Amino acid sequence: MLRTAIHLRKRIDPAADYVPRWPVGIEAATFDPLHHGRAARALLNDAYAPGGGDVLAFEDWWPALSADPEYRPDLCFVALDAASGELAGFAQCWSLGYIKDIAVAPARRRHGLGRALMQKIFRTFQARGIFEVDLKVAADNPSGAAGFYARLGMVEVTDHPGQGPV
Repeated sequence: MLRTAIHLRKRIDPAADYVPRWPVGIEAATFDPLHHGRAARALLNDAYAPGGGDVLAFEDWWPALSADPEYRPDLCFVALDAASGELAGFAQCWSLGYIKDIAVAPARRRHGLGRALMQKIFRTFQARGIFEVDLKVAADNPSGAAGFYARLGMVEVTDHPGQGPV
């Protein structure tokens, strides 16, 4: 299904301190594809099932992702439930300042985890000297994602008519 996307951009202030403030009970972890890969895809599928993204089998997603020249495991961000070790949030970015996917477990939404993941992403790209971070969000995304991104200072990029598919 072809959906209309909204292209958003955050201009990263080189002097800003983008400190992720992880919610109580959440800890950041280093992405390990063997340990987190399937759970990350499952979390993305849960987030995207109502609309707003693609639901893909791990067996289709992982080979395509890991073979992509923009893929970097250090640009995959993992947030774990400290008590259970279960994946609570996940984000995957491309190396040139693009957020490809981000998802937060339903039980962890509206507690600051999405904001913490985004701050971690902004801080990471800032440290790499990348001062614009982009993403696309489906215009019909039912989660309110566009408003969330706007509250983080992301603005619509209008220099690409039609924006294209998500």
